[in-house]
Amino acid sequence: MPGGRLSQQERQQIAAGLADGLAYAEIARGLGRPTSTVTREVMRNGGPAAYRAEMAHRATERRAHRRKRSPAGTPSAEPDAYGRDPEAVRDFEESFTTSFVESGLPRMMSRILTCLYVSDSGGMTAAELVRRLQVSPASISKSIAFLESRALVRRERQHDRRERYVVDLDLWYQSMLASARANDRVVVAARQGVEVLGRETPAGQRLESVARFMDHVTNDLIRSTLQWRPVLFPDSVD
Repeated sequence: MPGGRLSQQERQQIAAGLADGLAYAEIARGLGRPTSTVTREVMRNGGPAAYRAEMAHRATERRAHRRKRSPAGTPSAEPDAYGRDPEAVRDFEESFTTSFVESGLPRMMSRILTCLYVSDSGGMTAAELVRRLQVSPASISKSIAFLESRALVRRERQHDRRERYVVDLDLWYQSMLASARANDRVVVAARQGVEVLGRETPAGQRLESVARFMDHVTNDLIRSTLQWRPVLFPDSVD
């Protein structure tokens, strides 16, 4: 039933749909499920290229078994200060992580970003991320370095000198500008190619079209970013 757990047969239908090159929305319509359910199922189990129905079904059963068998003595989660439904929060976290993965971020980095964005403080230490995600400190360190290089997180030092990794509204602005700068490098490289390959050649004309398109899109992106930053994020503007 929609809203319940996927059955093994439904997972086989998902695998068959992926093999046929169907979009998530089309597979979901055939199952009578939300598109987000199919997207989450596929991304949680290896992505469209690696999804296998049997493996996905066993992995889901293992996760359910682990939830039922919490170790003795493990403290239960504290009640949410805002009365939020833990199951709904977990579902959202998985969906939000999937959205980052589909935008091109590796899954580990996507999981970290989700943790930071759904935390009410907007930041966590490495130790907190390790506990939350059940991964090694090295995985957190490597992923944070990757996210920092793309202006998606920033570090701040606490009074006890521990580093805390933070997301805030201004980071979206910085990330958009970083993306624009990357586009600029494509424009420069493409125009160098035009000179090397010849402006009147098919290859040169193709590269000139790429350069002109990227140049216009980048300029529009920068103008829009500068225009909307003070409107949507007024507190982040000096």
